This record gives sequence, structure tokens and C-alpha cells, in this order.
Amino acid sequence: MENLNFEPTRDWLVVPKPDKKVTDAGIILSDKSASALRSNVLPVLAAGPDCKCKTGDVVYIHPASEGVIINIDDNEYVMINESMAVLGVVTK
Repeated sequence: MENLNFEPTRDWLVVPKPDKKVTDAGIILSDKSASALRSNVLPVLAAGPDCKCKTGDVVYIHPASEGVIINIDDNEYVMINESMAVLGVVTK
């Protein structure tokens, strides 16, 4: 789990940017392939004080939801509004 130098307000969550241009094996993907492999199941890296989700939870994000891309310490993340985008928390 990443340690972010950022605390969202209200019911905002920070999640990793879901599109990957390079696989874990080092294969470089085209934009079309990267888009097809994008996941809607993401870990919560930071959660605002009004969120029901907590840092470390894994959540299912609505596929049509939009987020705000933010840059923290030269890394891109996505901020989403919990009440508008999160469909549920993945349980273990």
C-alpha cells in the first residue's frame, strides 16, 4: 500500500489510475489494449473523513463514473466521489 502525502476532504477517495501502459511482465500496450484491460476493482489509497470506505479497502467503481486525475509526488492518481462512484466494497 502506498503512503500518500495527501488527505482528501469530505467523501472523496484516492485510487490508483486504472490504466496501465506496461504490463507487469514489461509488455508495452497500445491505448486500445490498455483501455480493454482497465480494472474497476481498485484499492483505496486515501479516504476522506466522511467516507464509509477506508484506506486499504478494495472497492468496485461504477464503470461510467468519472474522476479527477491528480498528481502527488510525480505520480498520477484518481480522486472519485464515494457517493457517486463506489458500488461496493470487496469483502475477503
